[in-house]
Amino acid sequence: MENQTPSQNPNSVSKFSFFQSNTAKMIMVGILSLFLLIPLNLVQSLIRERSQRKNEVTKEITQLWGNDILFYGPILKVPYKTYSETAVVDDKTKVTTIQKQAHLEYAYFFPSELNNKTNIEKVDQLKRSLYNPIVFKANIKFNGTFQDVSFDKISVNEEDVLWDKATILIKTTNLKSIKSDLKININTNDYSLESKSDEDNYFGTLETNSFVYKSNEKLTFSFEMNYNGSNSLQFIPVGKTTTTSIDANWDSPSFIGNFAASDTTKKVTTKNFHADWKILHINRPFSQQYTEKIPNLKGYSYGVKLIEPVDEYQQNERASKYGFLVIGLTFLIFFLIQTISKKSIHIFQYTMIGLALIMFYTLLISITEHSSFTIAYIIASSAVIIMLLLYSFSVLKEKKFPFFISISLLILYSFIFVIIQLENYALLVGSIGLFFILGAVMYFSRKIDWNTN
Repeated sequence: MENQTPSQNPNSVSKFSFFQSNTAKMIMVGILSLFLLIPLNLVQSLIRERSQRKNEVTKEITQLWGNDILFYGPILKVPYKTYSETAVVDDKTKVTTIQKQAHLEYAYFFPSELNNKTNIEKVDQLKRSLYNPIVFKANIKFNGTFQDVSFDKISVNEEDVLWDKATILIKTTNLKSIKSDLKININTNDYSLESKSDEDNYFGTLETNSFVYKSNEKLTFSFEMNYNGSNSLQFIPVGKTTTTSIDANWDSPSFIGNFAASDTTKKVTTKNFHADWKILHINRPFSQQYTEKIPNLKGYSYGVKLIEPVDEYQQNERASKYGFLVIGLTFLIFFLIQTISKKSIHIFQYTMIGLALIMFYTLLISITEHSSFTIAYIIASSAVIIMLLLYSFSVLKEKKFPFFISISLLILYSFIFVIIQLENYALLVGSIGLFFILGAVMYFSRKIDWNTN
């Protein structure tokens, strides 16, 4: 019997032919694409780590400079007496006597009218390393009146009200960042505001010394406060009629809280914004006066939050989420060119191409931290496209296909950049784009004989 050499063995030839087939090459390229998800995931972890570092630095700076501001007041605080009776039995005589004991309680009254005008100035000199947190200086001017202050609704005798011990309270979350000498003008007289201990663990309390107030007397007030703050400024509408006007040199405000700014006067430009509020007591679910304790009102605030229009780390994270799409489509382009042109591209060369595509994201995040996202995207994508163009010249040994690859990558990166910039229409544009990409792949692959090696 004649012996067969390995090269003459039909089974060996069949196995060798399979590994040279289009099916085997597609499987290997697919496995490589999945394998490249590992370094792509590491890049995404790097982006999240850098974003977390930014948040830590921002938090550190804002704690030193001043946190978010939530303000409400002024509040008229009037003490009054209540009485309790206790039966006391004498041990010797067994005679019962009733002892009457006085207790001091407090009533809190909100203003009839409260107006404030606020000016916010963005501060830029607190940049630390690569990070520039949103911090500001706020000048807030208040004026208003207290009217019809009485104890009729709580059934307290007039002689039990200590009108000569009345004080004014102001509550705020950011006592440490107040930068002005605090005085309040009450009926043409100035009174100093001092920090007081309070059971409230959320708000800090400022209170005047006592002054003489008469029942149903109209009390006018005005005061001004200067703050260092960060991120947001909010108020609670304690006035029976509350009006607020805010101006700021910031182009990206987010109007937050339970009450909307007036659409007729609200104005946002590329350099600043203006907003007004007018809130009536019937618009809010709390009363004008309280006894014993004021309830938690922080859920009824309104105001503005200064936001970054586009966070560079969020843009980088969104870009990295399209990484698998870029790798898959690029490999598909090379695979179709390899199949059509009968050029051989080794799996190692596919690996180098995939790593070059992943390097795009490390370049993008590192350049973004020193520049804008747009500039970083142009530089990083241009570098990767040029690298793959030169590499394609070496691999494919001709000019037509490398230029086609470069144009395809340019279109792909441009398409992803547009999707990242869009918000409301990102899904729509992305779906339409992918539909056309699928159509292009079907068109160019329609005449390929997949049964040939």
